[in-house]
Amino acid sequence: MRIDENEGVSASSKHLVFAYYVTGHGFGHATRVVEVVRHLIAAGHDVHVVTGAPDFVFTSEIESPRLKIRKVLLDCGAVQADALTVDRLASLEKYVETAVVPRAEILKTEVEWLHSIRSDFVVSDVVPVACRAAADAGIRSVCVTNFSWDFIYAEYVMAAGYHHRSIVWQIAEDYSHCEFLIRLPGYCPMPAFRDVIDVPLVVRRLHKSRKEVRKELGIAEDVNVVILNFGGQPSGWNLKEASLPTGWLCLVCGASETQELPPNFVKLAKDAYTPDIIAASDCMLGKIGYGTVSEALSYKIPFVFVRRDYFNEEPFLRNMLEFYQCGVEMIRRDLLMGQWTPYLERAVSLKPCYEGGINGGEIAAHILQETAIGRHCASDKLSGARRLRDAIILGYQLQRVPGRDIAIPEWYSRAENELGQSAGSSPTFQVNENNSLVESCSDDFDILQGDVQGLSDTWTFLKSLAKLDSIHDSEKSMEKKTMRERKAAGGLFNWEDEIFVARAPGRLDVMGGIADYSGSLVLQMPIREACHVALQRNHPGKHRLWKHAQARQQAKGQVATPVLQIVSYGSEISNRAPTFDMDLSDFMDGDEPISYEKARKFFAQDPAQKWAAYVAGTILVLMTELGVRFEDSLSLLVSSAVPEGKGVSSSAAVEVASMSAIAAAHGLTISPRDLAILCQKVENHIVGAPCGVMDQMTSSCGEANKLLAMICQPAEVIGLVEIPNHVRFWGIDSGIRHSVGGADYGSVRVGAYMGRKMIKSMASSILSQSVLNSNGGHPEEIEDEGIELLESEASLDYLCNLSPHRYEARYADKLPDFMLGQTFIDEYSDHDDPVTVIDQKRSYSVKAPARHPIYENFRVKTFKALLTSATSDEQLTALGGLLYQCHYSYSACGLGSDGTNRLVQLVQGMQHNKSTTDDGTLYGAKITGGGSGGTVCVIGRNSLRSSQQILEIQQRYKAATGYLPLIFEGSSPGAGKFGYLRIRRRVSL
Repeated sequence: MRIDENEGVSASSKHLVFAYYVTGHGFGHATRVVEVVRHLIAAGHDVHVVTGAPDFVFTSEIESPRLKIRKVLLDCGAVQADALTVDRLASLEKYVETAVVPRAEILKTEVEWLHSIRSDFVVSDVVPVACRAAADAGIRSVCVTNFSWDFIYAEYVMAAGYHHRSIVWQIAEDYSHCEFLIRLPGYCPMPAFRDVIDVPLVVRRLHKSRKEVRKELGIAEDVNVVILNFGGQPSGWNLKEASLPTGWLCLVCGASETQELPPNFVKLAKDAYTPDIIAASDCMLGKIGYGTVSEALSYKIPFVFVRRDYFNEEPFLRNMLEFYQCGVEMIRRDLLMGQWTPYLERAVSLKPCYEGGINGGEIAAHILQETAIGRHCASDKLSGARRLRDAIILGYQLQRVPGRDIAIPEWYSRAENELGQSAGSSPTFQVNENNSLVESCSDDFDILQGDVQGLSDTWTFLKSLAKLDSIHDSEKSMEKKTMRERKAAGGLFNWEDEIFVARAPGRLDVMGGIADYSGSLVLQMPIREACHVALQRNHPGKHRLWKHAQARQQAKGQVATPVLQIVSYGSEISNRAPTFDMDLSDFMDGDEPISYEKARKFFAQDPAQKWAAYVAGTILVLMTELGVRFEDSLSLLVSSAVPEGKGVSSSAAVEVASMSAIAAAHGLTISPRDLAILCQKVENHIVGAPCGVMDQMTSSCGEANKLLAMICQPAEVIGLVEIPNHVRFWGIDSGIRHSVGGADYGSVRVGAYMGRKMIKSMASSILSQSVLNSNGGHPEEIEDEGIELLESEASLDYLCNLSPHRYEARYADKLPDFMLGQTFIDEYSDHDDPVTVIDQKRSYSVKAPARHPIYENFRVKTFKALLTSATSDEQLTALGGLLYQCHYSYSACGLGSDGTNRLVQLVQGMQHNKSTTDDGTLYGAKITGGGSGGTVCVIGRNSLRSSQQILEIQQRYKAATGYLPLIFEGSSPGAGKFGYLRIRRRVSL
């Protein structure tokens, strides 16, 4: 389309030549450059565009001899593994290949070219080397952008290794050569730029009306239309007719010519003018980028978006969308499964309210023209303060890890107005799952101590907490099954007093599992799902008691005494009582705490309230082990998103969160490791479940997106293992309830301890015989056997300290497959396990339970070493093979199940399916934790294809069993990393 040369920017008396460099990251930068270039050409200037984008992006909008296109790519942007995943390491490596290795030649070539075209001014969106080339050529330059590559790559360097850090320094140094930054709304922190001028949204203009577009496409006005805008990525997706609400139509951008679409999906032409299509639609479904966001806002089209991994520009753009009521977030899983209807229906109910300017292209062009002819447009006033703010936010942003959302402080955008500058971005709030949620929580509570750390589930918990004091007003809207627990929680706290909040996640057992109680190295990942506990201390005289607790104290003739009251959400799911209360004096026997055995019997009296042992038991352990005495009443609200019976340590999460909250409220300083060991005592001695310590250690000491490496002798953390960028772990629930208190787990543990006792006895016998032989004149036998080795085996504390080769050489063929409990007791007296008891009438498997931890320890060490090896299919295959070995060893112990076996077989089938592409393969799976059901851990390549395969396994499992498994993905910080919150309810004036 030919442009009007008298439109937009006023013509300059001086003809100028602009060199405009465009980054190679997607079409979005090129499309917004079109708007600025269009106005520069309209003002009578020549513009040489340096780009890797197709010519039609520019020529479809600008037909003028003053537009010159030079096809050169000087940077690479972010390399995407698929539509929704950025490959951080590949991005850095590609940038090195594109811009670092040939840097000297690039600078020489660009300087010569700028002189050859007699460039008056250089503009960059946002190619770093262009600024340095301009400086070397003696030409002034300006950048136009909402983000810079030093900001984007800085987080990649944090993940990929500091040997790449010189890339970021060089990019920032290049940017510093430009005079100032023309900053677009939705901006990220960019401290490299000396000064800033803010402009409105740069948006492509419309060519046709909504009515004209729909008429051309043959779509009636009353038909709801969604435009699917993921670039060229949908070409490989399986689009489904049932994805859309009845009567809807979907217009697909980027579909391949050969792709077959359902009847309610329409393929758009490759060169279709997207802004017209968006404006003619009722909503858009796609990934967030500057172009899609700016067009959705300006045309007031609701945008259903799916987050991209490691796309660091996204939170700032998402913030704008949600602030102007223009965005609805869709879960990635629902995108792939075709569950679009609720999101689309929600989107069309929105009323987008962006009323800001959309002439940023015209204003930017005017600024560039005026600067090029010598007029001073920028100001150095307060530039130092702006750069400091950007630097702070840049550092804050780098704290992001998977499972933890980015929190953008409110003051970041407010500061512009407070300092008297015009803000170019929308008002900014915390970026979480729901901005209104965060804003509301900030209004509900003063956070006196601690940091929410951007965790959306914590914000949700605080919001639910805030609603409790108005619970009676909302009783009609509550379901009957939740009304009782919510009403009980509503009367739990005195809102004028402080409340302490702790958080502890569940865990995915990647490697180690049941070998923990035998001293193995284990690798555990804290999952996204977590338990929150809110606790308040009250003087007994001020405590708001439930009526039955008041009646109990009156019947005892007591004055006000400390009382423990607990409300647990989710009681309807597990068919248990939602509340529990007791006098804390019941934990005392005279001046001393009652025994753990007595406490276990106390909580076992009522099966509906046995769950309270996990929470209240932490109090007794603190009393017994640390001598703590509780003079105040305690009110606890427990809300756990870690599902029970799935093998992901729901009990450990409750124990760790409860003890963390109690410790915080009483000023107790307990290290995360020590707290985990104390929580293990709760489960072993009060609950009566013979678990190892790895669950509590992971919940307490873990960090997001890292594997906790721990040697369970008894609990020595040896480090945190980074999960490589190309590796991802999932948990898939089999639907078969798992319990470490079950008979299978306990009998296998008994068998392992029996085997250890037998090995020690055999080693002692060999050692004694060797000594006798030595005294009889055969010292060579001692030398052959190794007296020190025998001595260590005779005093073996943990089975995992026995190497596999030593086990096979000396003991494997001597251990019995099975042994009757009575027979073992007659010969060995006891198995020396403090948390299990031998049933004399039961036959126990011995060889397999003893063999498993010896080999598992070796497998875990190998797995840990492989994680840090070179990236290759062989590496992933080897890692997956170790998971398979572990799974079948569980089965040999008797800890398998039909459900978990089926899931592992589905993974194997997916892995070895010849039609499966190399990109996105699953490599291995294993049963986790205590076995006998629960969750399977899967390892695969970190890609969208792998996620699709996980969802396919989920559907196949449902087809075979009728049960739709839960999928665990993502990670979050442990209780120690989270700390605690000290909050107080704000009083309404």
